[in-house]
Amino acid sequence: MDSSIIGARLASAAVAPLVKKLFVAESPGAGIVDKPVRVSRIISFKGEKKTLREKDVRSIAEELVARAVNSSDAFDRLPDYEQHATVNALANSLRALGNLDMDDVQAVNLGYRALARRLKKNNESATVGLSRDAVTLYETVLDAACLHILHFFTQRSTFVARTLVEQSRQLEELSAKIDSLIARTPSPEYAIFEQRYADYVTVRHGELTIFGINLTDTPGKWPLSAAYLSLEATIESADAAPSFVPAEQVLAGRKRVLLRGVAGSGKTTLVQWLAVSSAGKSLDDSLLYLYGLVPLILPMRTLTRKGMSLPRPEDFLASVGCPIASAQPAGWIDRVLLEGRGLLLIDGIDEIPENEREGSRIWIRDLIAAYPKNRWLVTSRPSAVRDNWLTSLDFSEFELAPMRREDITSFIRRWHLAAGAGESYERALLRAIVTKQDLGRLATNPLMCALICALNRDRHGYLPEGRKELYEAALSMLLARRDRERGMHEPGLLHIAGSHQVQLLQKLAYWMIRNGRSEMDRADVIELLTRALPAMPNVADKGTPEEIYRHLLVRSGLLREPSIGAVDFVHRTFQDYLGAKAAVEALDFELLVSHAHLDQWEDVIRMAVAHARPDERTRILTNLLSRSDASPDYSHRLRLLAAACLEHATELDPVVRSAVQHSAADLIPPSSFEQAHVLADAGPVVLELLSEMQGLSGDEAYFTVMCAVRIGTDAAIPVLAQYRDLPDKRIQELLVRAWNEFDPNRFADEILDHLADSDVYVPVHNTHELKALERLGGRSHVRLAGVVPLEELAVSGIASRVTHMWIAANIGLSCDCLTSFSNLQVLTIGLMHSELDVSALRTLRSLSTIKYVAGVNLAGVDTLPDNVKFEALESRE
Repeated sequence: MDSSIIGARLASAAVAPLVKKLFVAESPGAGIVDKPVRVSRIISFKGEKKTLREKDVRSIAEELVARAVNSSDAFDRLPDYEQHATVNALANSLRALGNLDMDDVQAVNLGYRALARRLKKNNESATVGLSRDAVTLYETVLDAACLHILHFFTQRSTFVARTLVEQSRQLEELSAKIDSLIARTPSPEYAIFEQRYADYVTVRHGELTIFGINLTDTPGKWPLSAAYLSLEATIESADAAPSFVPAEQVLAGRKRVLLRGVAGSGKTTLVQWLAVSSAGKSLDDSLLYLYGLVPLILPMRTLTRKGMSLPRPEDFLASVGCPIASAQPAGWIDRVLLEGRGLLLIDGIDEIPENEREGSRIWIRDLIAAYPKNRWLVTSRPSAVRDNWLTSLDFSEFELAPMRREDITSFIRRWHLAAGAGESYERALLRAIVTKQDLGRLATNPLMCALICALNRDRHGYLPEGRKELYEAALSMLLARRDRERGMHEPGLLHIAGSHQVQLLQKLAYWMIRNGRSEMDRADVIELLTRALPAMPNVADKGTPEEIYRHLLVRSGLLREPSIGAVDFVHRTFQDYLGAKAAVEALDFELLVSHAHLDQWEDVIRMAVAHARPDERTRILTNLLSRSDASPDYSHRLRLLAAACLEHATELDPVVRSAVQHSAADLIPPSSFEQAHVLADAGPVVLELLSEMQGLSGDEAYFTVMCAVRIGTDAAIPVLAQYRDLPDKRIQELLVRAWNEFDPNRFADEILDHLADSDVYVPVHNTHELKALERLGGRSHVRLAGVVPLEELAVSGIASRVTHMWIAANIGLSCDCLTSFSNLQVLTIGLMHSELDVSALRTLRSLSTIKYVAGVNLAGVDTLPDNVKFEALESRE
């Protein structure tokens, strides 16, 4: 490594000797001390042992700034007076070390970013009048100095000796994290471009289009910070119950994750959230693992739009149409990935043809081989890639869980607040979601929730029942009523009837489906319209193909241009719905069935059954069953797909319906995750078949419960009740976690009240569940999983029964409330807290163990009895 690179990185060889001068040298035989050392006592320019003068501090600041400036052409262009001002600001911040009211252990626990903020706060006027580049230089150098200050503390003999026994493991982790954070600090050479790129990511992906929010006078975009709803992701295994984590935490402590989720479940929104969070400077405790990472959003549909080869790293930005791609410094992306600072977000493996997916896996494999240190998130629909598709590359596989009732309530309230829709619509819809089970089943992901909210307002509370009817009403709202409400029918304005717009959009959607694409070139769109318009003279008279296209893009609300020259639907579900309608109108039933084994066609075929007339449904489903008999490799998949289609077959020959049910019955009970999930997609019709199962093995019972839970209507409760007495811990955990999906009182009476009080934690999400649990007499293991004030639980009649408490929700935890749990033995703190004072727990005689997320700063530990053990949970970095 040459000297310019060493200077650019402000590495230890350059910074450590300068930082060391700021502190008093240790005396020989410093020995072990039993109290922390105050930072102010070891400052070399303050107190009785002053060895450094004020001008020496400035000299150190000058040296640090000079090294950064000399390593970067961008910083070198700063005027001399700004460089001098930056030196003054840094010197004043370093002098603030002498005023810190903390010891060295507290400083290390605080972390270098928080330490830098403390020093800047004592010198708030330092950057007044500085240019943006000068402020970037000041912050870069101060952050680097604070990293090395903490590193210096951890190497002092007094610090090491005092913490050797009780904190040796934590110290090792801390040193590794400091080294990692030093490595994540961008070179000043690249800092200005990285800041520019971070600003672009924040603006480009910091807003979300929430369906239906822009119908009248409401804003067309929703700030991501207000729109993002933290959902759960689950990792499953055959020998253990599913483990749930917040979706944004799937990469905490993990390098690589494959995340599956159904259409509309929030995969792309999560990608945006992670990208914007990593690009921002202000991260909450739970997202600190993203600090210093450079987000690279790579939608597969865009990368492969023209059959192009997947890009090399240096072409990442250009391949997704980033407008500042040409400004990236030479070698920047290579350096970012070599240092492990990349956050690669590969979105939508399912949106490329199936025969191209193996090539994308090889592309990912080769990139990991070249750059092994980065974090990866790959998203896909559940059936698009086989189980363990990326396991050989050390990917963990998660699946986005359906929205829980609390999530649905929160989303509906946020939507109405952002849309200014009025509380009356909100209250009515919340009641309908609870009382109408069919509606509640549809509102299990953010897209469908938004669609229901928009239609509820547009139709004044009168909502259609099924999925097909919801999309039909949505198209009517978007293509017909939207323009009328906005006054777009005035003379001189281009107007195309809603039915004609649907016909044109169907052609685009069907082309994408037949060609296995979710995105197409703008030129191809114009060509398709050019071919279609001669057969539609009433539309052709309205304008040129280009003008017709602009109308569809601007007015329909269904098309968008995600990058220059590219066109796609605002959501894949609308593409599938319209493409299925086109297939039915073209009588392409054989084509549908011949592609039924491909995951990209699954939703198309379901919607085709919904669009078809009764005799056409018979034709599709009969042919699906015939093909399942003739295709052993796809037999299970085709029979399960036929069963899932029954939900959309409102009118069907009873003989055909019975044949499909009989065919699916051969696959019941489910024997795998995939079968359980696909059977659940078939809807409540499966519950009747599940209820007849007897004498199941442990795994069959487990997957049967999983299937019934995913169906989610209260009609599933009698099926679940058949398994409440089984001792299998996996099943017990599935049952207690499902509480939030059903009527809390009925589920408590028919399921929870019959479960043994074991070591399975019973989750409490809201006050309704708390009251139901209190009515049952409580449980020994309780998990706070929602917004339930700890004070309410503490004063309830079940507090004395709780022996194990797991706090998994952000409730503003104060340990004072925990003193009411007189028999508490084990406390698990499952969330990050910057600092948590546990001294109040000294009154709990039975307390034996405190489990906490690694990195939480526990204060008052020395006041607890010696027999209390501390266990760090999985590292969150």
